[in-house]
Amino acid sequence: MGSQVGSAGLMLVNTLINIYLFLLMLRFLLQASRADYYNPMSQSVVKITQPVVGPFQAFLGPVAGRFDLATLAAAFVLKVISIVAIFMLFGLGMPPVVQLVIAGIASLANAILKIYFFALIVMIILSWVAPNASHPGALLVMQLVEPIMAPVRKVIPPLGMIDLSPIVVFIAINLIDGLVVGSLIRQAGAPGALVGL
Repeated sequence: MGSQVGSAGLMLVNTLINIYLFLLMLRFLLQASRADYYNPMSQSVVKITQPVVGPFQAFLGPVAGRFDLATLAAAFVLKVISIVAIFMLFGLGMPPVVQLVIAGIASLANAILKIYFFALIVMIILSWVAPNASHPGALLVMQLVEPIMAPVRKVIPPLGMIDLSPIVVFIAINLIDGLVVGSLIRQAGAPGALVGL
């Protein structure tokens, strides 16, 4: 019974770390998509993640003004440390470094794909119920997904009132998640079990 409670506790900790990882990746994507930094929701994400990102900003800056390496590094290190800690607490010893690195990369990719997946769902719902919404959250979602939607719209323009680009993006997300991230998780071995929610 005690081991089951301990196992459940460790899985809860892993879930909380993965949620925080999602926030870190959301911060990364918001900067990459040049979303409004002064949006109240953007500010909340920055404030929540700054304690972890701050130490990395001393030596890692953004690339091309968009891609925040400090946030990526913070997320990667946080996930790898959490995997090592869980393995040690379970008495499994230190996992192989290569598998740890692969699991860390898979975690970041998984978080990014999940964020885009849920943001697209929210965007589609908003386009039906509140197409001209001015809520800070709605504006942020639109700014987040626009960089991945715009190239698809150039290839597949809207057919009157019907926009097929979200369907194409959903298919692409599922393919990348299944083929690329799934392959990384399998290569990561045991640490791969701790990737994603």
